Amino acid sequence: MEIPKVLRLLIELSSLLSCFRCVEAFLGSQPNQNHLQSAASSVCGVGPLGYYNGSLAVTETGAECLNWAEFPDYVQQYPDRGLGDHNHCRNPDGGTTPWCFYRLVSGAIGWANCDCNQGAVRLAEDSSVELYFNGLWGTICADYWTDWDASVVCRQLGLSEIGSAGKKSHPGLWPVPLHLQSANCHGDEKALLQCGYREAASGVCKQGSAMATCVPPEGVGAPLRLVGGKESFEGRVEVYHDGKWGTICDDQWDDRDAEVVCRQLGLSGNPKALSWAHYGQGSGPILLDEVECSGNELSLDQCKKSDWGQQNCDHIEDAGVSCDPFTEGTVRLAGGRSPSEGRVEVYYNGDWGTVCDDGWTDLSAQVVCRQLGFSGPATLASEGDYAAGQGFILLDDVACVGTELSLLDCPHSNWGQHDCSHAEDVGVRCSPESNTVMDGTLGPLVRLMDGESTKEGRVEVFLNGQWGSVCDDGWTDRDAAVVCRQLGFSGTAKARAMAYFGEGHGPIHLDNIECRGTEHTLGQCVRPDTGIHSCWHSEDAGVICDYVEEKVQGIRRTGPESGVCGTRLLHRRKKRIIGGNKSLRGSWPWQASLRLKGFHRDTRLLCGATLISSCWAVTAAHCFKRFGVDVRRYLLRVGDYHTGVKDEFERELPVERIVLHRNYWAGSNDNDIALVRMRGREGHCLSFNRHVLPVCLPDRKEKSDINRQACIISGWGDTGKSYSRTLLQGVVPLLPREDCEARYGHKFTNRMICAGNLSEDKRVDSCQGDSGGPLMCQRSNGRWVIVGITSWGYGCGRKDSPGVYTKVSKYVPWIKKVTKLK
Repeated sequence: MEIPKVLRLLIELSSLLSCFRCVEAFLGSQPNQNHLQSAASSVCGVGPLGYYNGSLAVTETGAECLNWAEFPDYVQQYPDRGLGDHNHCRNPDGGTTPWCFYRLVSGAIGWANCDCNQGAVRLAEDSSVELYFNGLWGTICADYWTDWDASVVCRQLGLSEIGSAGKKSHPGLWPVPLHLQSANCHGDEKALLQCGYREAASGVCKQGSAMATCVPPEGVGAPLRLVGGKESFEGRVEVYHDGKWGTICDDQWDDRDAEVVCRQLGLSGNPKALSWAHYGQGSGPILLDEVECSGNELSLDQCKKSDWGQQNCDHIEDAGVSCDPFTEGTVRLAGGRSPSEGRVEVYYNGDWGTVCDDGWTDLSAQVVCRQLGFSGPATLASEGDYAAGQGFILLDDVACVGTELSLLDCPHSNWGQHDCSHAEDVGVRCSPESNTVMDGTLGPLVRLMDGESTKEGRVEVFLNGQWGSVCDDGWTDRDAAVVCRQLGFSGTAKARAMAYFGEGHGPIHLDNIECRGTEHTLGQCVRPDTGIHSCWHSEDAGVICDYVEEKVQGIRRTGPESGVCGTRLLHRRKKRIIGGNKSLRGSWPWQASLRLKGFHRDTRLLCGATLISSCWAVTAAHCFKRFGVDVRRYLLRVGDYHTGVKDEFERELPVERIVLHRNYWAGSNDNDIALVRMRGREGHCLSFNRHVLPVCLPDRKEKSDINRQACIISGWGDTGKSYSRTLLQGVVPLLPREDCEARYGHKFTNRMICAGNLSEDKRVDSCQGDSGGPLMCQRSNGRWVIVGITSWGYGCGRKDSPGVYTKVSKYVPWIKKVTKLK
């Protein structure tokens, strides 16, 4: 097929003129074309096959190329030149610029050179990102613009592997066309149009246009990215160091490491570690190995790990994470024409799947709609109303009665067990006008969780089919009053912050709530968009309804401390230290903490301690190994429950004297006991109340009179994820001496005892933050006695390595001699 040279020249001139006119209309007001990737050799260059083999499919005038299969004679004329069943630009005749056939407005077929600048990017003088798309320079909406998108722009420009996202507001009309609504990059693409971008349709853009700065973002830690996942919250972990992206070996990789990665990336889902190149093998260097985080770090840089580049791994061991924001049983509607209708999909084990329609009625549809926040009538969709799903069919034989709050509350098959095809995927229609998520007058359902009564707890709201918590940013008693009023309480309301009632699970729905205090429901308060926050579950908000302030009333003593020692004036509860329980406020009144002074009158937890009188506490000698015995460096806190919230009975007392056991040596774990005296008149350093009482000291030969199988450890120590802010407790049995000697050998002396469960993987054990804290057992008369002081062990909560405690009964004569206790 031969094209006349005159016709070819005329068409080329025409297309060039039209292109010049469109560019000229904008270049007058646009910045200089720095970093313009326009050279044919760089974008449309001839590959190793001798012709352009890319995926460009747009002409210089913005017309879409036609499929080469529509021109079979031309395909035959140029065999082995990349022509086939596709519409990508090619240069089969050996020209320098690829071209294609396209359809003219008149319907006739023409040809034109392809636009080798399609997808080129440049940065304006104010760092605004501009994209050359369909023959025009334009902008990108910043509503969903991320650092990953900015990094791809910087990489495409050859400026940097790392970029920081920015946003530019446009109070008036936009100066240039809006090309993309979102870029949706993972961060490892080489060019912006290789991302899963979405073209701008409506032109609506709330947060301005995208900007990029080609320097590493400010903040802690080497930059991280997730690569190879199906969703933006999952993937192979890659870290940036010394100008290169590289992977991390999965040796020692666990959920605590994943938690730090998710935190550094600003993802608030459920962290899960994945090994063995779950998201595919990387291709660059392996930069880190032996990463061991406690889970409380702000960035991976703060974790224990190998030196950069030191590893003995292959890419088959590349570590990955999932920061999954969804919880098991979450439902959504897909394939409908509006958010209130569609095919029912449920979330399980990291995947969305459909539900078979066997046994479905309008009652089951009602439950799904209620879970999604719709409170009006619900109906079952007809077969074929919505397209069949793909992937897993997760549930079958669902039989709801209509009163359940969620689909998983209904009887159903086991996950994945069914005898259905996707032709039987169930769909529902909800009433859109009754969606409580959209209804600002009532707002979402509210509940209180993990309190000590029904009148208190962590605040959780029901949105988008899931219960989630509320961030404590700006959380005040006015907000608490509204929550309590919505729940039917009329008394005084008290706000609690910093996860006072424990950390929640699942999403954090609300942040920066602003109530006047007179509203009837939380939905009537001013609140930003749901799901947008910068919080962690350590900031979960709580309330106490019908709050009555407890007065600190001293307990009269008619005799020595032994008359009130070991008495708990609160009843013990069993509610949900590693594998342990959250304690009841005031349940262990002898629990104290040794705190290290800092600047600006702040203190931080150093060790646990135990009150044995109104002036003396006992702790571990090794607590003073690092900072010495200068009493001016320490305070002793009593009556504490939540380390970040000042409780009514909490006091911090200055230390007057520190006495280490004379046979303690810093290079050994033996004789690990110390006494701390508070400043004050003998016998009157502090007043006892039901939150502040001493523990009993053991008898010299105390064995038969205590319950050895249900002793208690307490403290603010390692929970397996981080250090707790609320006082924890755990039940441990005392172990036979031979078991301890078999595990620890000669390091275990007769002045030590060990406790724990050797058979369970998730054992209860005291850890670093509980050093010096009590191991206590109950006598047959109900009194509690301190039998051990948390001293040492191998690891923390490790199987077959029980905690080792200083045996207090061996030191009672020394304690009484120093303290003059009777």
